[in-house]
Amino acid sequence: MRAVVAKRYEHEADLSEIVGLAEAAGYEVVATRTQKRTEDAAYHFGEGKVSELAGLCVREDADVLVVDNEVGPYQKFNIGKTVPEGVQVVDRFTLILEIFGQRAQTRKAQLQVELAELRYELPRAEAKTSLAKRDERPGFMGLGEYDESREQDIKSQISRIRDELDQIADTEETRRERRRESGFDLVALAGYTNAGKSTLLRRLADALDVDENADRHPDLDDTAVSENQLFTTLGTTTRRADTGKREVLVTDTVGFISDLPHWLVDSFHSTLSSVYHADLVLLVVDASEPVERMREKLATSHDTLRERNEAPIVTVFNKTDRVDDAALRRKRDALSSLAPNPVTVSGLEGTNVGRLRARIEDELPDWATERLVLPVSDDAMSLVSWVHDNGHVTQETYGGDHVELGFEAPPPVVDQARARAAELGDGGPTGDGDHAGGGNPAGDGNPAGDGDNAGRATTDNTVGQPDTPSRSEQVTESEPDDQGPPSRPRRR
Repeated sequence: MRAVVAKRYEHEADLSEIVGLAEAAGYEVVATRTQKRTEDAAYHFGEGKVSELAGLCVREDADVLVVDNEVGPYQKFNIGKTVPEGVQVVDRFTLILEIFGQRAQTRKAQLQVELAELRYELPRAEAKTSLAKRDERPGFMGLGEYDESREQDIKSQISRIRDELDQIADTEETRRERRRESGFDLVALAGYTNAGKSTLLRRLADALDVDENADRHPDLDDTAVSENQLFTTLGTTTRRADTGKREVLVTDTVGFISDLPHWLVDSFHSTLSSVYHADLVLLVVDASEPVERMREKLATSHDTLRERNEAPIVTVFNKTDRVDDAALRRKRDALSSLAPNPVTVSGLEGTNVGRLRARIEDELPDWATERLVLPVSDDAMSLVSWVHDNGHVTQETYGGDHVELGFEAPPPVVDQARARAAELGDGGPTGDGDHAGGGNPAGDGNPAGDGDNAGRATTDNTVGQPDTPSRSEQVTESEPDDQGPPSRPRRR
């Protein structure tokens, strides 16, 4: 379909983004126009500019007039009365919703798109009712046919979709907690659309075996989609990434975009919750763009994250293969207030990805250090194996009838290991305070592993150094995961 693109502006008339969005939606952009002026209450543009756009649609045989602004329902009605019959008036947010609708593949993504569409339509349904009462019914010039019950139908559908999304959100929160309890750290990729997040996700999991859990998780895929296209990723995709010692799950989410209204961002809260509740956020920026555009996109991203994000943020300047070192230094200096100490990488070529992995390890919450002395038994060996799978073992010493196990792990894993250790032996302390397999923390003055106190545990909050790399998987987060957390490779 052929499209004419128009934009009203007061400060800057950059059409590159809206043209990219129109092309992403499948339109052929045949002409563009801009107008610098304040917003007109009746037509959005000046009335003369609307007449000019109508003539341009005729000359270019356009099917669609795309307006790079939010156009009110009455403004859309008036523009629709002016342009040729059959030409559809599409504002910026209708266009974005159209792209979302094309890309939504999972149930969660489809529900979020439907919710956004309904929230967009609601004030327009109210406008149709108002216009109908004035007997201006025929055609409604782009607003659609009038249906007196439509407004209430929209509100009912919004309520139903929110209930279903809440259920999905509860399932995903349970999954996140289950993964944390299994020793996984959760890292989210955030940033402006088309910044290269999907490519970076693939690079972080590069050369890792994703077939290991194919039977356990039928939604596994060995690739993350990477295309030079806006909104390639609409839902969330999670893969196990190799950062060194830590077991990390990295999630790629929908990209941010400028000037999104609150209702649209809120409609995708379920997807963005993967960012809001991560242990660490990697804010990815396209370093090949002009510094002012990078500044705007960093500001947009921080605005989106500011209200709900709970995790530390590390800025990643991606696509450095497209910019020389001197220009990159200038950009780092110019953006230091928005992006202090960024990591510069090329997801495409793999440059400095090792440095990014090390930074992830440094920025993640500290692990606790634990030491257990356990009786040699089948149950104890099962616990030793479990600790290997869920933490980083620093010591494993066998002596006579006991094994001394030192390890580092997230606090939930340490707590589980202590609880399981306490169940070994006689199942509890004896009268003199000594018991094999106990999980008492340090601080009682008795060192672990002294023979009379086998099973006692000591704890501190130090963090070890990177060790054996993990293996990889991909999980589509928006689908139910009834199989539990991903299985973990045993590491010695």
